[in-house]
Amino acid sequence: MAVKQNCWDFKQCGREQGGLKANEFGVCPAAIDTANRGLYGGKNRDRVCWVVMGTLCAGMPQSTFAQKRLFCRTCEFFQQIKREQTL
Repeated sequence: MAVKQNCWDFKQCGREQGGLKANEFGVCPAAIDTANRGLYGGKNRDRVCWVVMGTLCAGMPQSTFAQKRLFCRTCEFFQQIKREQTL
């Protein structure tokens, strides 16, 4: 079975705990938020980043549902997770 990537692995944003940009931009809330733990095979919310406010999308922190809806529907990672669910 293939290892499932987290959003920060896929996007290489560096905001995971200990990541290269965690000090500059903060640790991604998807990496530490334990709600929905295990959903889509993630440790925390790391594979459902589209429901977590404060993640980086297009290089900007998304803080509202409207921003998330706009960016996440076209996100390659979001689309990959959705494809995995249909296999």
